[in-house]
Order: sequence, then structure tokens, then C-alpha cells
Amino acid sequence: MQTLPDTLCYLNGEYSSLRDAKVSVLDRGFIFGDGIYEVVPVYGRRLFRFDEHLARLGRSLAKLRIANPHSPEQWLERSRKLVAALAEKAGAEDQLIYIQVTRGVALRDHVMPTDIEPTVFMMASPMKHATAEQRHHGVACVTARDFRWERGDIKSTSLLGNVLARQMSADHGAVETVMFRDGYLTEASASNVWVVHEGAVLGPPKSEHVLEGIRYDLIRELCEETGIAYNLRPIPEGEVLAADELLLSSATKEVLPITKLDGQPVGHGALRGKPGPVYARLYEAYQRAKAAQSI
Repeated sequence: MQTLPDTLCYLNGEYSSLRDAKVSVLDRGFIFGDGIYEVVPVYGRRLFRFDEHLARLGRSLAKLRIANPHSPEQWLERSRKLVAALAEKAGAEDQLIYIQVTRGVALRDHVMPTDIEPTVFMMASPMKHATAEQRHHGVACVTARDFRWERGDIKSTSLLGNVLARQMSADHGAVETVMFRDGYLTEASASNVWVVHEGAVLGPPKSEHVLEGIRYDLIRELCEETGIAYNLRPIPEGEVLAADELLLSSATKEVLPITKLDGQPVGHGALRGKPGPVYARLYEAYQRAKAAQSI
């Protein structure tokens, strides 16, 4: 049994040790996975693109018909308190703030009750950065059919499909599983996927099959800043396999090069199997954004 860290968390209006926090066994998040979550990166004790994360949290809540339980000011105040507590206790300057909202506690019934209070949970944890070796050499990924449900646009706590997909890559010593639905790229188990073709960055269009990662708009902004063409369109599996570069993006990975896919090197010529120039430019621009867009 894992020993939980003795760090501060927030649960339904109270701050307590993570070891002591408890929810009802009839919480619909436990029974049905009926809830949503957000993960906000923190750099140097400052929250990165916090407004964008709150906006996506609001969209997910609205799609599940759960009223947002806090104002933006309340979310910010509570997040900052958890950041300060973890920095004080563990010396962690770079962190992740995890926010989860479930529909609340009710007798088990599939129908959504309307007279219950949402369960709100928040915690901070140290950020695990990509390693220098991963950034220098890139990472390996595997591919799979996207077998998850049809509402990938909701950042739901019902993540069993993502867990199964991520385990497929772990079983092969890879860091991610790149998925395809009906022959077209969707996303990875916990990351967005980008294709570089002739110097342009391509991504799947926003749809119910793809979570609109916070980095979707960020990558677009970084491409504009660095003069890289950017386009969202359906991407056939063949284009992914023939890409000049492949990239992952997420809160923890930032932007990370895929240099091996299903055991085969990514790319062409002298850069085959190596991080490419588009990745290098986007990574440097990402570091500048972290300094400019954190509060």
C-alpha cells in the first residue's frame, strides 16, 4: 500500500492533509466517474495560462450540467494557497494543481440528480519534468485504434479508456500511445499529437473525439511567433507515419519530440530518428511563454 504524502489539499471548503481527506462511497465521481478535472502547470510558484484552464473547466462542467461551484477569484485564491503550502513544505517551485469537481453525493441512480452539492477537490504535487535525455533524443510511442468513448472533448474523470491506452505504451517501454479513429489521427492517451510536414505544424481539428488541450491555442500562438505555418485538418494515418517530425504536447510534457513510432524512426534523411528543427523552435518559444503567461 502506498503511503500518501502529508501535503495540504482542499475538499469541500476545508483544507486538510491529503492523508486525511475523505469522500463518501456514494459520491457519483466514485460510483459513475461523473465529474470533470483540470491540471494546471505551475512554474516558479506561478500558475501557467490559468484563465484558459478555468475556461475549459467551465466548458466541461456545462457539458455535464454541473454548476461551477466557485468564482474565478476563488479558484485562484485556493490554487495559490496550495502552491504556497507545497513550496513551503517540499521546496517545489514547479508544480501541478489538480482540480476535480464531481456531481456530488446521492443514492445510486443513473439519472442526474439536481438537488445535490458538487464535490470539489484540489491538490498540488511536484511537477515531473521531461528528462534532458528525452529532450535530446526524443521519445518512443506506439499506435493503436482509438477505442475510447465518443466525448473526448469533455475532460472527464472517466478515464478507463485512457488508462488502457497508456498501459499499452508502458508495456512496450514507450511514453505514449498515438491513436487513430477510422484511419485518422485523434490524440494520445494523455497528450495532443502534432505532425510536422514540410515545415508546417498540423493538428487534428477540434471535435468531440479530441480534447481541446490548453496547448492547442498555445501551439498556434507559438507558431505565429516563430513564423511556422499552422493548420488544423483531418490527418490520415499514412501522413503521421510519413511525417518529418512528430510532437507531443501536454501540461507535463510541454512540447516533446517523438523520434520512434512502433519501433520505426520518425523523419527522413540526416534527421531520421532525431528531434527536428521545428521542435527546437517551439520548445524555445514555449520557455518564453512560461515566463510571460504565468500569474
